[in-house]
Amino acid sequence: MLVPFQELPEDARIWIYQSNRPFNTEEAAAVKAACDTFLKEWTAHGDALHAGVDMPYNRFIIFGLDAQQGSASGCSIDASVRFIQKLEAQYDVDLLDKMNVTYKQGPHLAHKQLNDFKKMAKDRAVNGNTIVFNNLVNTKGEYDQYWEVPASESWHGQFMKA
Repeated sequence: MLVPFQELPEDARIWIYQSNRPFNTEEAAAVKAACDTFLKEWTAHGDALHAGVDMPYNRFIIFGLDAQQGSASGCSIDASVRFIQKLEAQYDVDLLDKMNVTYKQGPHLAHKQLNDFKKMAKDRAVNGNTIVFNNLVNTKGEYDQYWEVPASESWHGQFMKA
């Protein structure tokens, strides 16, 4: 059952998929429509899941699930990953590689492999004040408060020199 992402409770479970490139306007609209369709039909053991999607910056796909209304099972999580894999193939994007970092560079977003980001930190091209996206947050409440933060307040801070 599709619900507006903003209406999900603070303890809603979330999954963040970051793209290695932004979706253009047409792609973003099509991806959002496909996600809405998937979530309308997403079930666990035959029961509809109350879920929503957010697509900030046309760069991330974030699924939120109201676990109070029903939790995802292994099979339903597998179905969501298969759906994301189809989007990857259809739009020639990488959404599942967790070894990448997206961060703000002025008004723009940049995307680097983790090793490149570490090198940039060593070279002081990024620092603890660099705004990063902490894709390790697990709930909507954490997403709202701790997803877009200075690197020093995220796991990324371990790469910054004092």
